[in-house]
Amino acid sequence: MSLSLRDAQREFVAGIAFLNTATYGLPPRAAHEAMLAAERDRAAGLLSPDALDEAVTRSREAFARLIGVPAERVACGPQVSYFTGLVAASLPAGAEVLVADGDFTSLLFPFAARADLRVRSVPLERVAEEVGAGTGLVAVSAVQSADGRIAPMDAIVDAARAHGARVLLDATQAAGWLPLPAGRVDWLVAGGYKWLLGPRGTCFLTGTREALDALPAIGAGWYAGADIWDSIYGLPLRLAGGARRLDLSPAWQCWAGHAPALELLERVGVPAIHDHDVALARRFAAGLGLPPGDSAIVSVPVPDGTADLLHRGGVAAAVRAGRLRCAFHLSTTEADVDKAVGLLAPLVRAAG
Repeated sequence: MSLSLRDAQREFVAGIAFLNTATYGLPPRAAHEAMLAAERDRAAGLLSPDALDEAVTRSREAFARLIGVPAERVACGPQVSYFTGLVAASLPAGAEVLVADGDFTSLLFPFAARADLRVRSVPLERVAEEVGAGTGLVAVSAVQSADGRIAPMDAIVDAARAHGARVLLDATQAAGWLPLPAGRVDWLVAGGYKWLLGPRGTCFLTGTREALDALPAIGAGWYAGADIWDSIYGLPLRLAGGARRLDLSPAWQCWAGHAPALELLERVGVPAIHDHDVALARRFAAGLGLPPGDSAIVSVPVPDGTADLLHRGGVAAAVRAGRLRCAFHLSTTEADVDKAVGLLAPLVRAAG
């Protein structure tokens, strides 16, 4: 059943203007209560692993529907760097990994940690044109964490295909609001605690069957077993088929709190959320005399202490790479934007 933006916004209870989804997303009420209920059950000795396993399955399936891939090609884990590390481990010695300058280190460090890989960093806008015959992998964020710039994803995929390179797309700052070419990239990883509105400790990996099959299950444990509760003791190795062989044992309460959030996003729909988020970002930019953009993140040069000033005024935002980063999502309203603009406009004018 679909849900309107207005009805969805009633599910958020923050008492401030929250422009900080790029740091962490606000939970809808049902998601918040589900996580608290799981913890209350643990304290009472009533925690049900079967019910919490079902929350992992619901999350996997909702994420798959949200980005348009089969659920059997979605793995669940805790962090982006784990899944990125699997991709790094799969590459042959000497492979060139092309990355974007200043990208998030959870995407960069697993490759840089292998001394036998050649990691080459170029400006985001030049990634596609820098793909060459020697490039084995392009690893890039769909949306840059520091300032919200959107990668030229189609151009990157086209260039990679033309040169026989694979593509790893980090959608942590994109999944949940930006339509993604999930069916065109080899691997896509997305942390769940930002635009997907989950608790910290949830992450997804998907990709093509061929690319997923190329990943070594070096983190495999009981939760990667074909039959989870029949995989807890002894040999032989009996991994699940599909992407689930790459799962890590879940922090159950986190997944209890994520399933309802993903299902809410799915009911509203990424196209509607995208239009809402970008419209608010443009309203914010216009209020500060900035040109309109296509991202749900706006980065603004401001004096030191601006984030603290906003906090005192009831507005949450973050400073990244020396600039104020404001993020606009489903929980954000026009009133939130106008409140932030009222506090920021004098400072931006002074900085300009």
